[in-house]
Amino acid sequence: MSDRSEATASSAMPGVAGVPIGAPAPPGPRLPRRRGNGWVAVAFLAPGMIGFVLFILTPLFGSAFISLFDWKLFGNPDFIGLENYVKLFRDPTFYTVLGNTIIFAVVYTALNLFVALTISLWLNTRMKAAGAWRVIFFLPVITPMVANALVWRLLLSQDGLVNSMLATVGIDGPNWLSDSAWALPSVIAMSVWQSFGYNVIVLSAGLSAIPKELLEASRIDGTSAWQRLRYIILPLLSPSLFFCSTMTMIGAFQVFVQPLFLTQGGPGESTNTFVLYLYRNGFVFDRLGYASALAWILFVVVMLITALQFVGQRKWVNYE
Repeated sequence: MSDRSEATASSAMPGVAGVPIGAPAPPGPRLPRRRGNGWVAVAFLAPGMIGFVLFILTPLFGSAFISLFDWKLFGNPDFIGLENYVKLFRDPTFYTVLGNTIIFAVVYTALNLFVALTISLWLNTRMKAAGAWRVIFFLPVITPMVANALVWRLLLSQDGLVNSMLATVGIDGPNWLSDSAWALPSVIAMSVWQSFGYNVIVLSAGLSAIPKELLEASRIDGTSAWQRLRYIILPLLSPSLFFCSTMTMIGAFQVFVQPLFLTQGGPGESTNTFVLYLYRNGFVFDRLGYASALAWILFVVVMLITALQFVGQRKWVNYE
């Protein structure tokens, strides 16, 4: 009897702030709504958005519009619809330059990543003056590409420094830039030398982020250098490798200065690349509509390859 009375009394007792136990709490006082800072955000975002619209979206849609016309630098454009695209896919030179660009992009990206990864691993071995070496390897990236291409053109000429050094050991060097068998490899070699330093910086940063405790523990367990590279370093470095491979591949499809100043697209069409062909059609042959169609095909190709890279990265990139 006493237990029942105590339970009844406890249920009737007021709870917190006079609210009976078990009853829903009354809504709290309504706070005044803060005035939004939307216009402040718009003011900060406006410069970037204006630049994006003027220099990205406007040229993008403008080139799509021009590609539907027979458009010349001087004179009235004539609307021809999709005829530029039909003509493009019937053009044998289009397939030649597309093949050259794909070969360049694949070989250049593979060599660039291999050289950058090898040097990054070497610089990560606690060697002295590693920072100075990184600066040396990065210098070609920040020097003008035109100047680098002209220097390489002198080096690889028939009587240039490379062939002179080969002659001292009894080797008759080829005509690197005038022989179709050697012209594209020469352009690839110059391009790798020009840009691998950027990937060295990125991969070195990724290597420095790997916990040293993991590597020390693996050494104690008796693993070899190859096993540490295969099972520890590369999986943990995979995000940096994915970033480098994606950016390097995108840049490779836009190669222009190297073939223009080294070989001018020759001999024949052996080093004629997509952007070089686009440039000539637009500003040499005065066919802006056809050049715009080429630009959109290049845009689609790069987007598809980048999408494939993002799909494939799920199988080998480790973000944990």
